[in-house]
Amino acid sequence: MTAPRIAIGGFLHETNTFGPSKATYEDFAGGGGSGRMLRGAEIIDTCRNINAAISGAIREGEAEGWDLRPTLFCATSPSAHVTVDAFERIAGEIIERIEAELPLDGIFLDLHGAMVTEHHDDGEGELLARLRDKLGWDIPIVVCLDLHANVTAKMFEMADVLESYRTYPHVDMAETGLRGAKALGRMLTGPKPEKAMRVAPFLTAIAWQCTHAEPARGLYALLEELAGTDREMSFNMGFPAADFPECQMTVLAYGPGAAEAADKMMAAIEAAEPAFKGKVWTPEEGVAEAMRLAAAPGREGPVVISDTQDNPGAGADSNTTGMIRAMVALGARGAIGNLFDPAAAQAAHAAGAGATVTLTIGGQSGVEGDAPFTADFLIESLSDGSFEAKGPFYRGRVLNMGASACLKLGDLRIVLVSAKAQMADQEMFRQVGIEPTEEPILIVKSSVHFRADFEPIASTLMVCAAPGPMAVDPALLPWQRLRPGVRVGALGPVFKPETETA
Repeated sequence: MTAPRIAIGGFLHETNTFGPSKATYEDFAGGGGSGRMLRGAEIIDTCRNINAAISGAIREGEAEGWDLRPTLFCATSPSAHVTVDAFERIAGEIIERIEAELPLDGIFLDLHGAMVTEHHDDGEGELLARLRDKLGWDIPIVVCLDLHANVTAKMFEMADVLESYRTYPHVDMAETGLRGAKALGRMLTGPKPEKAMRVAPFLTAIAWQCTHAEPARGLYALLEELAGTDREMSFNMGFPAADFPECQMTVLAYGPGAAEAADKMMAAIEAAEPAFKGKVWTPEEGVAEAMRLAAAPGREGPVVISDTQDNPGAGADSNTTGMIRAMVALGARGAIGNLFDPAAAQAAHAAGAGATVTLTIGGQSGVEGDAPFTADFLIESLSDGSFEAKGPFYRGRVLNMGASACLKLGDLRIVLVSAKAQMADQEMFRQVGIEPTEEPILIVKSSVHFRADFEPIASTLMVCAAPGPMAVDPALLPWQRLRPGVRVGALGPVFKPETETA
């Protein structure tokens, strides 16, 4: 019996259409914290044992004896739109490489689900539609998606199964790929499943989507129950920073009774709407409270503050200075990372470890209330920025943050880097000589992913909203193109196009 020929590949980007910088071809080629672009056999060698959906597909395919045909795999940090050049070159190469592998029995793709390009609102739907135009409808296509996918009608139509992560922080990416590959395996010998899609009437802020806490924890437990052993089901909480009509939360169900299962899941989501909220501190109020908590007798572990509005995992550039100013103003002891400023990092390397130098860092976001910060910093240590991540989120990846430094100003230490990646692994502090467990306050430029590695060492978790591109409340964003009638945030205002309000 001939082994099934399965093409595999990936093209991942989460787009914040309000973000300050776009994703170029060079960003995907280099990858930053996501790793460089891979082609052919190196995809299998590099991705087999990392926390990525394609990893689960590789392992399942090898276990089942499939003839895996790797094509192209790339990802880069979230940002504003993917450029026309980047999308056309990468999508074109993926399709060409898949066509070159014909005949095929199936296709597995690792995509994000929230890609917006300069010329297409729905990057994934466009890629899948082009594949169908070339290959027809006989070859089954399974796509694994991020939990933050803004699933569109086109994506749902073009793929036979869309399978999404069930954890945030996303520690189950490989497991999701395994589920997706198993779904593909069933279609190799049987029919394609019946399917159903439901759309929620509201958006939710990513800061309150963590599956460690309610309401998401209970909703995903229900999802597991409804999926059982005979269905594929996904609850996509969406990415509420993409200004187009299908920015939305969705439920997907595949298999017997798909419609009924999707209805039950959506009813539970709608009932949970009031619970998608939480406490947000201003920078100085948050730092003052963190200082009080850190000084409490018997405290064990640092107070960890999420600098959520400068999360590079949501399209910010990881370079705002609001939390630095608050720490300095209050004389707080602690560490903050990562601050993305390649020019300042190069200046620190030129000055050398041990030097005290006047630097102007960050503040390039263009957001009102953010500005560059100038001070005389001690260059405490330098690093080339290359290290292996050990936490659950980046698990197994070798990250390259480029020229890096630890800047010291009073009792504050700052991790200065030359590549964007959200602070979601303790090794990101250690790579410049900061031991995170010994700091009373840690400020991380991440919204939720940091919790996978920092929650176990934290005495308290807090969320602060310093000026930044990723608004903690979706209602604060200048929406223009959402679906009329959708609530912008849990129990938030109803979106009305300007033409309706004029």
